[in-house]
Order: sequence, then C-alpha cells, then structure tokens
Amino acid sequence: MQSQAKLLAAVAVACTFLLAALLAAAFVIGSGLEGREQALLASIVERRLGAVLMIVFVACVFLFLMLRAAHEFLVVLPARAAEEAGAMLKEPTTRLTMQGSSELQALVAAVNRVAERHQMQEEDIGARVRAANAAAEADRNRFAVLMSELAQGVIVCNPDGRVLLYNRRARALFAGSSGQGMAALGLGRSIYGIFDRHLIAYAIENMDTRQRTHRHFVAVTESGRLLRVLVAPIPEAASTTAEGAEAGAGHGLSGYMTMIEDMTETFDSESTRDQLLQELTESSRGPVGNLRAAAETLHDYADMSAEEHRRFLAVVRDEAEGLAARVESAAHRYAAVLKSRWPLEEMLGADLLTAARRRIADRCPVQVSLDDVDAGVWIKVDGFSLLQAMTYLAARLHDEYQIKDLRLRLSRDGEMAHIDLIWSGVFMSTETVMAWELDPMTVAGEASPLTVRDVVERNGGEVWFQRNHASYLAFFRFLLPAVSGQEAGSAVAGGAMADSRPEFYDFDLFKGEETDLVLDDRLLAQLAYTVFDTETTGLEPSAGDEIIQIGAVRIVNRRLLRHESFDQLVDPQRSLPAKSVKIHGITADMLAGQPSIDRVLPIFRSYVADTVLVAHNAAFDMRFLELKEAGTGVRFDRPVLDTFLLSAVLFPNQESHRLEAIAERLGISVLGRHTAVGDAIVTAEVFLKMLPLLADKGIHTLGEARESSERTYHARTRY
Repeated sequence: MQSQAKLLAAVAVACTFLLAALLAAAFVIGSGLEGREQALLASIVERRLGAVLMIVFVACVFLFLMLRAAHEFLVVLPARAAEEAGAMLKEPTTRLTMQGSSELQALVAAVNRVAERHQMQEEDIGARVRAANAAAEADRNRFAVLMSELAQGVIVCNPDGRVLLYNRRARALFAGSSGQGMAALGLGRSIYGIFDRHLIAYAIENMDTRQRTHRHFVAVTESGRLLRVLVAPIPEAASTTAEGAEAGAGHGLSGYMTMIEDMTETFDSESTRDQLLQELTESSRGPVGNLRAAAETLHDYADMSAEEHRRFLAVVRDEAEGLAARVESAAHRYAAVLKSRWPLEEMLGADLLTAARRRIADRCPVQVSLDDVDAGVWIKVDGFSLLQAMTYLAARLHDEYQIKDLRLRLSRDGEMAHIDLIWSGVFMSTETVMAWELDPMTVAGEASPLTVRDVVERNGGEVWFQRNHASYLAFFRFLLPAVSGQEAGSAVAGGAMADSRPEFYDFDLFKGEETDLVLDDRLLAQLAYTVFDTETTGLEPSAGDEIIQIGAVRIVNRRLLRHESFDQLVDPQRSLPAKSVKIHGITADMLAGQPSIDRVLPIFRSYVADTVLVAHNAAFDMRFLELKEAGTGVRFDRPVLDTFLLSAVLFPNQESHRLEAIAERLGISVLGRHTAVGDAIVTAEVFLKMLPLLADKGIHTLGEARESSERTYHARTRY
C-alpha cells in the first residue's frame, strides 16, 4: 500500500508539471503575439478547447501508465524480492520467485544459489550439533519418561508459580470435567489456578523457619478429589549441598516441586472401615447385653420348666443368629473395601492376551493362539496376578489332561469383558474345576499363596467353567470389569501423548521475566499466546450466523504446545447451510448432542486466561465472540494479534495475505485446513516464523506489534 501511495503521488506531481508546462508554453506563445493574433489564437483555443483537454487527459493517462509500468518494473518487483529475501534469512528452505527483467532474474538465481549453499552449510553444522547433543537429549528424554510414568502427580514451578514441568498423573488429576482437561494445568500457566496461593506460601515459609527440606498440605479439587501435596524447594545452582538445599526454602530459591497423591479412595475406604466398626459395635451391644442377661437368668433359674427353657433357648438362638449375621455382613463389606484397595490399572485387553500368550508358552509346552480378540476393549485389572491365574490353569490342563493347543478370546458384554481360555477334546467335572479354583497356584516352580478365586475376586470379577457339546469345545471364562467409554477415551488420549512427553516440560521457564512491566511493554518472545480459530455457519456474524467449532493451541516460550489443544464442537441451535458444510465438512449429525455456545465459552475463556490471543483475520472471529458477551456474560478482553495484519506489515508489496499464501512464503506445510484446530496450528506456526521477522523490522514489544498492525490498510475491515 505504501508503494501504491508513492506511485499515485508521483503521477500527481508529473501531471502537475505537465499542466504547468502547457500553461507556461501557452503564456510564452501568447505574450509574443500582437492583438489581432492573440484574438485569433483565443478564438481557435475556444473552439478547440475540448480537443485540447482530451489531448491533455490522454497525455496524463499515458504518463500514468508509463510511470506505473516503470514503478512495477523498477520498484515493486525488487521490493518483493527483498521481502522474500528477508523471509529466506529466517527460513533457509524458501527461495526467491523468478520475476522481472532478465537482469533481475539473474540476480534472483544467484541469490538462490547462495541460499542453497548456505543451507547446505547450516545443515552440516546442524548435523554436527545434533550429534554432539545426542547424549544430553537422551538423558533428558529418559528423565521425561521417568517423570511421566510416576504414580504420583508431579508439578515443578519457578518462583512466580509458573508451571515448567508436569507429568501425566498430574494432568489426569486436574483434567476438566468438560473433557478438555487442560484449562487448569499447562506449561507457563500459574499453579495458583489449581492450588490456593496461601497454602503454597505457608508451606515454603514453614520450610524456611523450621529448616525442613519439604512440607505437606492437603487440598481439595473442584471435582471433590482429596489430595495430599508435598512441596519441596529447588535451590539455586550454587546451593547443591544439603545445607544449601535447606536454605533454598527461603533465600536462593529458583523454584519448587510439588508431588501430589490422590487420597480420595484411601480416605473413603478408611472412612468405610471406621463406619463398619462403629456400626458393628453399636449393633452388637444389644445382642451381647441380651446374651449376658440370658446367662444370668440361666444361672438364677436352673429349675425353670420345659416351656420356659424352650422360650429361653429361642431368645438365645435369635440373638446369637442376629449377632452372627451382623458380623458376617460386616466381614463381607470389609472384604469389599480391601478388594477396592487392591492396585488395579487400565490396560488394553489385547495387550493382556498378548502377554498371556507369551507367558504360557514360556512356562508350558503348549501352543497358544489368539482368536476373535476385540482390540477396542479396555479393562481395569491387576495384570500380573491375572497372568499368573491364566498360566496356572493352562499348566494344569497340560499336566492332567495333556492339552497342547489353547486359544484366547476377548469380547465385551455391557460393562464387563469376557476373556476365554479355550481348548477342545476334554471335559472335566465340576468338582475338579472347583478344586483348581481353590488350590494355591504353582507353575514351573513359582508358588503363590493366592488361588484363582482370590485373584478373580481381587479384580472384581468372576470365573467359571463352560462346555459346548455341539462344537466339542470347553473354556474357562474370566468375567472382568471393562472400562467405560469415557474412561477408555481418556486412557486412549493419555496413551496418544506418548510421543509428546518432551513437551510436558520447559526448563527455560526457570529464567526470570519482567512481569512488572505493562503488557504492551513486554517483549513478544516472552509472552504466552493462545492461537485460535472458529468454524461457523456462515460469514455474517451480525446476520445470525453462529459458531459451530472452536479450536486453539498454546504457545509458551516460543514453543507450540500441540498436546495442550482445545477442540470443541458447538451446537448452533439453528440449521446448517449446505454451502458451509462443503467448506468445513461439519454436518448436523456431528453437532447433535454437543454443548451450546453459552456452555463452551466459559471453558474457552478459562483456557485463554493470561495469554495474548492470536488469529488469522481476527476481526471475524472476535466479532462472533463479542456478539455473545451479553448473552453469556463472558468477555474476551485479552489483547489480540492478527497474522493477516502482521503479514501486511512484514510483506507490504505482496498481493495476497491469505493463510495459505503466507504459509507457503514462510516454508510451512499446510495440513488440516478448514478445521478449527488445523487452522489454529497453521496460524501458530506462521506466527512463530513471524516473530524474528518482526524483530528485524524493529518491532519487539506487544504494543509495537499492535500499533503497526493498526496502521495497515486492512485494519479498517469490519464485520
């Protein structure tokens, strides 16, 4: 836009000079003529004034076209090449576009050759650096795996309470009820969003005053989970001794670590146990008193009649039976409490069967195959003890009935899963099966005090023997609790993040920041961002179009955190135009049963808390959010950056600022377009590539980026 303004100014100046020259020529010619000649010239000009003006107009147009062509050839094309070269400095894989005169194309080709050579050198240096850092990276990833698999939740923070590391267990403990799971916990977020600031401050101060290396406190989550939290200080690098660690609780503190244990089930089981003991005590007082009174009566009235003796024995029997029933009931309930405390884990049933196949084959001369295994069934079991039970049964089948071929089958039936150990050719009696279930297990010299029945009961299931006379097959069936659909989905989601463990931490966040500055004065590289996009029913927010999907990702410390994404479909409570479905592919069936916008926006507002919003053509998305403020009471008052406007700042001479064009210009592959999360990820990658280019233009702070965006021509667009 600046170059076009300069072109128009140049044309205006040229036309002004042309008119001035014509007027000056007319004045010189007219001043040299006599009176009659001047009158004759004036009459000729008056008669031919239209033709003169037409000639002047044509001359101006011709001059404009000539200047425009010269401007395009001499100014715009070199300016575009210069912009592409600036982008190429930050993204070595991009190349300049061949355009312009042969001389300019020769220069572009030479620059591309230099860039290729420079890229080869950088790749060689990068390969050497990667090889040199391989050992450190391996150690770091091993540490990440270790932290991820700990049974306790772990959160590490810098002194300001910003989260710089967390593991899967912590993530699961603070997962949101909406299914997003990341509204409260995430890299760069404040831990004070999940724990009261005063609890942590008290723990740290108590460590300092009492010279302790750690301190516990108890907290309750929004979902009602009871947590036991250990807070331990992380001293400065210089404080590596035990004394320094103790002192680190106060002075020289570079951060602190919290280890979180979920005490809910333990507390509930202990409460149930106490309640059982209390109930047993209270309910036993009456029968025990009656039995004592009966004993005294029997002592005092030894000569009672037969009828009195019969009634007396009936009372004693009733009280004794009642007391025995109460004790038996309490014993069963207490056994259930103990069973619920047995450590169980969620796992794929297919994984358990694969392990069973290998374990049975290692310990018995039996061929084991998998038959009709439902790969989508998740179960919650103690895998090791269940493997022992299956191996034990397989060994007895081989030793006592010479069974050499077994099959394992897995299926789901409602809330339970069936695991079948199948063989053919031999049936056995019910008494034999009962004996096998109640005998202590011994396989290949490994003895266990547990029985098959113990293992099954501890896993909250059942086992029985079943035969099919028609097919001449028999099998032991293990009936085990299956994980519900929602729990299985969370388990799969947790498993899907295995390759993103390194993104669960960022030790660069230990570095201090100038948090006391006004937000507009903060450096762009120091800020946390939420990059978002919406899919809608149409392009007119003020005419009744609605949001049908919101997708977002976070950027912290110049890193794109894909695993902390937000992706939610929204019921627009109106029909979907067919033309919009062709663009985003979201159908009415996909939106059926999804939450409405008034339920989604509060969750999304919590997700974007304390971050700068980023979007492409942000005015469009923000208009939809603004129109919902009155109805939902949710206001998105965070600062906003628009990659569309920033592109106009960085590349003012480029014809297109569409997201695909910018991505291609910066060497970014575009995948998953016209899905909210897909567009958000592409926009985030574009924005990260823009940050160093903005710095090269002298734009370092948030305020400078916003001011430069507002000065562009495209900032006038309204929806």
